[in-house]
Amino acid sequence: MKAEVISIGTELLLGQIVDTNASYIAEKLAYLGINLYHKTTVGDNQKRLQKVLERSLERSDVVITTGGLGPTDDDLTREAVAKAIGVDLVRDEELEKEIKSFFIDLDREMSANNLSQAYLPAGAEAIINSRGTAPGIIIEHSGKIVISMPGVPIEMKQMMKKRVIPYLHDKVGNKQLIKSKVLKVCGYGESSLETEIKDILDRQTNPTIALLSNKAEVHLRLTAKAESQEKADNLINEVETELRDRLGDSIFGVDNEIMEQVVGDKLKEESLTLAVAESCTGGLIGHRITNVSGSSDYFKQGVVVYSNQAKKDLVQVKKETLSKYGAVSTETACEMAQGVKELANTDLGIAVTGIAGPTGGSEEKPVGLVYMGLATDEQVKGFKFKFHGSRKQIKYLTSQYALDNLRKYLEGSIIL
Repeated sequence: MKAEVISIGTELLLGQIVDTNASYIAEKLAYLGINLYHKTTVGDNQKRLQKVLERSLERSDVVITTGGLGPTDDDLTREAVAKAIGVDLVRDEELEKEIKSFFIDLDREMSANNLSQAYLPAGAEAIINSRGTAPGIIIEHSGKIVISMPGVPIEMKQMMKKRVIPYLHDKVGNKQLIKSKVLKVCGYGESSLETEIKDILDRQTNPTIALLSNKAEVHLRLTAKAESQEKADNLINEVETELRDRLGDSIFGVDNEIMEQVVGDKLKEESLTLAVAESCTGGLIGHRITNVSGSSDYFKQGVVVYSNQAKKDLVQVKKETLSKYGAVSTETACEMAQGVKELANTDLGIAVTGIAGPTGGSEEKPVGLVYMGLATDEQVKGFKFKFHGSRKQIKYLTSQYALDNLRKYLEGSIIL
């Protein structure tokens, strides 16, 4: 079975909102084992939408649309679907009662144009919308299926879960499902990672392996096709084991795990507390750590010590250290880490200092040079990084690699 997704809305074409619906639907179709070959975005124009629908119905078995089901004049999906398949719109009395009931329950007056949502292409089934007034549509016509849902993500997802996924599951029967798992890697660029695992990539069949560059990390997406969930898991596990043997601790997470969550979980597991002193990142590391719910269990204090005076006053960096080695040095980073650890009375202290650019670099200390300090009760160690990119990219890379080194220390692969 071949499917196609059409995202409807001029706001999507103008870039005013990001289309998250299409990726959500694509993921669910893959799980069902339905092939998705095309995604299209079209504005609120009935003729163009009708043409897109007609073309999609020629090449796909299932066409899924989101958006354009509201009550206003620019919501044209119902009309376009009806015209594309050559049927009339007809009023559904039960649907009309439900729309009226929705407003009565909310104690709100219903506008007359809301009743336009009670019209469906002849022969269509309404998909109940428990989160709003715009019903979805399922219609089978001439061996093809059109499914239309609202563009509001929370309403669309509810319809997918309750009606569309079970409906499509029945249609595809016992055919193969597709399952994916993402391994997240830090410490490699996309090309260097490809080189490292090239022999594994060259013989990939099922599962397939895709490299996806993502900010300061690279994702390896393993996608297996099998008759059952268990068989797909077994296929993925076999390749995942080989990749983990090759890449070791460079794999820091899977699927939706993020670096700060992984670090936080490890700190909580070890009952350790942390403090952070930041210079070039301006508080970004603390910001990322505190984005994780429950981080107050382990994160006790963060300080931004941007100037030399702040480094001396707040985290006790020695005047002699700054004079001899400079603010951007492993010696200063280590004293910052020790100083913030003592200031907050924590088990661990980390610190970063560097040159984010685009100005401030020199031949000896170029833009992108960053030092990190990691202090424990017994030891302190410095790390040197060299990054490329814009100021924001260097700041983010610094936060990512500082957290990654902390993770590796907590997992035992970095020993001070």
